[in-house]
Amino acid sequence: MTDTTAEPPPDPDHHLAYRACRLNITRLVTSGPSVAEVPVPTCPGWSVRDLVGHLVLVCRMAVDEVPGEISEPPPPPPGIPIDELVATWAVLEERLPDVLPRADRLRRRILPLDALSHELDLRTALGLPPPERSPALADALDLAVMGFTLSLHGHGLPALRVRTPDREWTAGQGEPAVILRGESLEVFRALTGRRTVRQIRELSWSASPAPWLPAFTWGPFTPATRTVEEAAPLASA
Repeated sequence: MTDTTAEPPPDPDHHLAYRACRLNITRLVTSGPSVAEVPVPTCPGWSVRDLVGHLVLVCRMAVDEVPGEISEPPPPPPGIPIDELVATWAVLEERLPDVLPRADRLRRRILPLDALSHELDLRTALGLPPPERSPALADALDLAVMGFTLSLHGHGLPALRVRTPDREWTAGQGEPAVILRGESLEVFRALTGRRTVRQIRELSWSASPAPWLPAFTWGPFTPATRTVEEAAPLASA
């Protein structure tokens, strides 16, 4: 008899997607003049060095198989050169193929979600466009919708349909009461705390989004208080 409750085997694509984000981030922070102290508007209070340090700590927690939530590690020590951080990250990431088969599926999926989210934060901080086809996006968006679904349950809200040009999901239980449409990256950023409430309202909704706005606060995510354009002058002040 097949055990249908058993966790699916590790998907090597999770590690490959994570590696793609690591390589992109490494190239962006080491291929030109130092960007270590550039503020990251979508992560208030962080510099680029802080962002990379966070990613190194998340990877270290995964490699060391630290139990519990890995998306909010303690802040990294200040002042470590970025070249040293990315070198440490590369060494740690080489150990992931041995570690991930023992990790639960949620942890395996959170790693590329976190890396993609911060790659996008970095690109925003540096004034660069998002990657054209990130291998991390499809599963990261799927996981973000799953977290949003749990938030809908927690808030006692009706289901809604999330629709992008490539895919769609029913978030929540029952017949969807509204449809939210948007580009995949824009929906992902809205679901992971990188858009303000006003920007979330400005996505394509088939009805008023007001009842569903509380559900955009879930896990470590809460809607941004300022748009990137509003935050950037403050960050550079």
